[in-house]
Amino acid sequence: MFRLWGKIFKNNRMVTDITVENDDLTLNRTKKIYDAIDTICYSFDLSKPIWLDSNITDFKRHDKTRFTKDNFIDQIDFDYLEIHVIEED
Repeated sequence: MFRLWGKIFKNNRMVTDITVENDDLTLNRTKKIYDAIDTICYSFDLSKPIWLDSNITDFKRHDKTRFTKDNFIDQIDFDYLEIHVIEED
């Protein structure tokens, strides 16, 4: 089971969150992450974030990263979106 936790923070408080699960063993880790981000963005009515080098480095190192206003093309009304892998196959 693969699970990714998406959280929106505003003023140092978690406003909302969602956990996305994927148990498809035919998909690789990268595909599961992108599918989960698509689900999170659809649920929160957000555009998809742009992965910057800092996001890639953080995610490789900690299985977690934050997307701030610099990662989105549209205006956002929160401080950041954080994703965190909480369980892997």
